[in-house]
Amino acid sequence: MIKENLTIIGTAHVSSESVEEVKDTIYEIQPDVVGIELDLGRYHKLKNEMNGIETDDTIPMSKIIKENKVGVFFASTILGYIQNKIGKDVDVKPGSEMIGAIKAAEDLDIKIALLDRDINITLQRTLNQMSIWEKLKFVFGTLKALIMGDDEEIDIEDLKQEDTIEEVMKYFKEESPGAYEVLVHERDAYLAQSILNIREDTVVAVVGAGHKEGIEKYLDNPQTIPSRKELTDLSSKGKIPWLKIILGSIPVIFILIFFLAFINGINITNELLLYFIVYFIMGFLGSICSGSKIVSGIVGGIAAPFTVMHPILAAGMFSALVELHYKPVRKRDIHKLGEIESFKDLWHNNIFRVLLVFIGTDIGVSIATFFILPANVFIPLFGKVFGF
Repeated sequence: MIKENLTIIGTAHVSSESVEEVKDTIYEIQPDVVGIELDLGRYHKLKNEMNGIETDDTIPMSKIIKENKVGVFFASTILGYIQNKIGKDVDVKPGSEMIGAIKAAEDLDIKIALLDRDINITLQRTLNQMSIWEKLKFVFGTLKALIMGDDEEIDIEDLKQEDTIEEVMKYFKEESPGAYEVLVHERDAYLAQSILNIREDTVVAVVGAGHKEGIEKYLDNPQTIPSRKELTDLSSKGKIPWLKIILGSIPVIFILIFFLAFINGINITNELLLYFIVYFIMGFLGSICSGSKIVSGIVGGIAAPFTVMHPILAAGMFSALVELHYKPVRKRDIHKLGEIESFKDLWHNNIFRVLLVFIGTDIGVSIATFFILPANVFIPLFGKVFGF
């Protein structure tokens, strides 16, 4: 790639003007390569839509839950909701400018280069970098937007202006520095590296307007671009996983207290019985209060006293898996999120309902773990062991 022959188009992803700008630029320059801000998965999805190919509408939620990827799915769903909501408001389908670029490139028989990092890697790295507080703000802010809505009108073309972009990015950085680093800086670097890897001379790169300045800075200073391995690593190096440590210590403490009581000859039958009863009731109530079927609540309740002994498993995982048999989640449920205007609409969306059962069951179990059982089982039993 010859830098002097590189044209970067900064677009708004739901802008009709951006679509025309992309197509006009490609037809005018007729480059050797058209680079687009997509990964392979999103590219194939757009191609299927362009060719009218219908794919399986069912989302493998059971696999997502079993592999503990609910956080990534939730973040992906919210990003899809935001784009679909804005696209509906301005009557432009999200990704239209990328479709325009693909069509123009194919029409001129020009090679297409996929510039972006796999979306699942980006989302997982984002969650790894976000603090617990940032995640909570994200979840509650999203629920507030879904339930209450936002009547403020959006000027899509204004989002492409440098001063507006700078203001939005500054706000984003203040709200969630960890997410900002991954979603903006890292992707700037990844996109710039992808452009540099193009061997052909003349290139038109189609990217979001918020990435254009960062990409240009990296292209001017390629030695500052991290390696591809650094940009795709999913480990959480350098951070102490306090939440995992706390969750992992809970079953150890439970087992230790019961073990100490047993070897000291203390009758723990009543405490064990209360342990199982409380966990069952709270798991069941957490699920039912979240709107699940009775059988889902029963399964969540039965799983609760056993899953709390494992730092990875969760009772909500089992109640949600059962609930999926009654409320299968489909891709259309994601698109329907953009049409939500009231809590009633949200309540009838299967994505929301299954995730609510997952979370609600775990909230019930957490109440038992941190409030009910310590005062009624573990502290009294600890006192008996040490003669307090």
